[in-house]
Amino acid sequence: MSRFPTCLFAAILLTSTVHAEEAAEITIEKRPFEIRHNFTAAVMPEEVTLLGVDAAAWADFEIARIAPHGSRVAKGDVLVAFDPEDIDQKLHDVRKSLETRAIEIAQTRQDLAHLEQNTPHRLEAMKRAAAEAKEENAYFTQTRRKASEESADQKLKRAENSLENEREELRQLEKMYAADDLTEETEEIILKRQKDQVMAADFELRMQQLARQRTREVLLPREAVTLADAERDTAIALAKFEEDAPRAIHRRKLELEALETAAARDRESLAKLEADRKQFEFTAASDGWFYHGVIDNNRWVTGEAIKALVPHGKPLPRRPFATFIPASAKMKAVASVKGDMANQLGKDAAGVAWIAGREDAEFPVKLIELNPAPGPDGQFTAIFGAEWPEKPAVAPASSVNISLIAYEAPAAIVLPAKALEFGASGWTVALKLADGKTERRPVKRGRVFNDECEILSGLEPGQVVVVP
Repeated sequence: MSRFPTCLFAAILLTSTVHAEEAAEITIEKRPFEIRHNFTAAVMPEEVTLLGVDAAAWADFEIARIAPHGSRVAKGDVLVAFDPEDIDQKLHDVRKSLETRAIEIAQTRQDLAHLEQNTPHRLEAMKRAAAEAKEENAYFTQTRRKASEESADQKLKRAENSLENEREELRQLEKMYAADDLTEETEEIILKRQKDQVMAADFELRMQQLARQRTREVLLPREAVTLADAERDTAIALAKFEEDAPRAIHRRKLELEALETAAARDRESLAKLEADRKQFEFTAASDGWFYHGVIDNNRWVTGEAIKALVPHGKPLPRRPFATFIPASAKMKAVASVKGDMANQLGKDAAGVAWIAGREDAEFPVKLIELNPAPGPDGQFTAIFGAEWPEKPAVAPASSVNISLIAYEAPAAIVLPAKALEFGASGWTVALKLADGKTERRPVKRGRVFNDECEILSGLEPGQVVVVP
């Protein structure tokens, strides 16, 4: 006869004992079943004003003074003030630049008007000058040069004839006075005068010879060159002016347009700077709270940005950096809940809330909004309305504890969740029969919370369920 190994027997006995200890029998009875949740929520205002520098032209916003975080402020109190010294100097410079630009525009506009009015007159004058130069050159070449040469020749010829006549007259006088034995004083005077006439005629002849030579060899050739050059130069000047004048007018128009464009840009820059200057001081529009950081989308966001919210600090441009909360703003409690809790919250979910440390001052809360979609963190946003107590006052962005009943059944059959098993016929439990045996009994499962499950149908009070 083989003997059962002692160690194996002990193991079976131990296993049987464990199973026996784990199994439990529950007699069905109805009792209250509820789903209760406890969580924290942030107190958020329904109305806020975000403060931020949305400058169009200026980038240097250095804090001169700033109200403390969480301070109560009155209407008109300065919340944030920036140092305006540099922007005020820039505004002064831009305004002076605009004044100078206005003078330049006026002068350029006047110059353009004068140029447009004077150009046709100058063009006509240059056309006349060119025509006259051409006419003078043509007349000189065709007529006056030859006439001048003939005139010089004629003057020389007259000088020669005059000298010859004077000499002939002198010979006749000498011949006539030579017949007399005695020359009278009067005759001597006449002879002397005639000799002077001969000398003068001789001198005149020599002068005419020089004049004729200079006229033919110097003056007329020189005048020919001068008149030809004048015809050429006036024609070139006219052609150049006809090309340059429209360009000069167009260039002056472009200069005026550029000045006006620059002035328009300066005015735009000035307008932007003046608008930016208005952002150098933020004041409270009413009584309320001033918070560093941003309360937006039901969250209070601080991060690294609030480190700059000190004197000489510079907040990030084009981003809100602080929040003003009007004293009249209504408050709400905002909580982030997991998906299972969000699914359990009904539209009428209600409960109580309290401030940590003041559990004696509970106040009612009620769910007013539940975001149907989760946020990036997988959490759902639940918003609660509350009957806020006057004392203790609840500060915005502070935390409150909330306890609420998401579901309640006054009389329900409740089993441990591990008593249910899912199979081909759905959810079943091990029901103990009268003979002590068990069978799997199908049930309809209800809500599950804290490892307890509500049974909607399939069991009756007094029945016994075996729970493994």
